[in-house]
Amino acid sequence: MKKGGKLIIFSAPSGSGKTTIVRHLLKQPELNLAFSVSATSRPRRGKEKHGINYYFMSISQFKTHIKNEDFLEWEEVYRDNFYGTLKTEVERLWAEGKNVIFDIDVVGGLRIKKKFPEETLAVFVKPPSVDELKIRLKKRSTESDDKINMRVAKASVELATAPQFDKVIKNYDLDVALKESYELVSDFIGAKVPSSEEE
Repeated sequence: MKKGGKLIIFSAPSGSGKTTIVRHLLKQPELNLAFSVSATSRPRRGKEKHGINYYFMSISQFKTHIKNEDFLEWEEVYRDNFYGTLKTEVERLWAEGKNVIFDIDVVGGLRIKKKFPEETLAVFVKPPSVDELKIRLKKRSTESDDKINMRVAKASVELATAPQFDKVIKNYDLDVALKESYELVSDFIGAKVPSSEEE
């Protein structure tokens, strides 16, 4: 795989706020970011669109891609729920001259960091507490209590991986977390901050 721009990874337990942070960063033109759409074998939720939210595949399609070594990283996050990053997705965005930003599982994030240590900034978003995480997941009203309990149990394991990331952002106050994330990414890619924000 040819190397291109920078890779920015945001990983965290579900409900930590990483998706909100990533969406905010994508709106900052000076960062020149493009979102890496993950592939998944899980069913669509609500208004999700193929190629925008995820590349939706059947389990057998996903396993064929694994066999063909088409993924930069992949993982069976829950039973028969596979997630992964297609090499072609990253190559496509690099070809457009973009820095690629990821909103992915902690295991996937660390795998990409290992493959591209110099080009990658890996950020872990930490929730205030596991209890707060449970409250946030319940507020979403997208999953059953069983699924929420599975995610909460997984969160405890994921929180233990935080020291393996380059940076940890504590999302206790969203405005502060957004500002910290912007500064981190901006410094890493050497972006020119718009003049209105200059001192």
